[in-house]
Amino acid sequence: MSTPHSLHQTVQSVLEHYFATLDGEIPSNLHAIMTQEMERGLLDFVMRRTGHNQSMSARWLGINRNTLNKKLKQYGLTESE
Repeated sequence: MSTPHSLHQTVQSVLEHYFATLDGEIPSNLHAIMTQEMERGLLDFVMRRTGHNQSMSARWLGINRNTLNKKLKQYGLTESE
């Protein structure tokens, strides 16, 4: 049985792949890009895991339901879209 990767190792691996695709270009706004991509992925995962229950998702994430709703709209993750 293989040892699961830590989240830290997974992020490092993703970054290695990302930098390989840059073909020598210098990245810009890396912090903002990573933060947005991680947040969008986290929100999408939690919403699917809770059956799109916003109250439960907000509790899991430790944020206010209004904040969650705002972020879901920001990332285009609302069910109506």
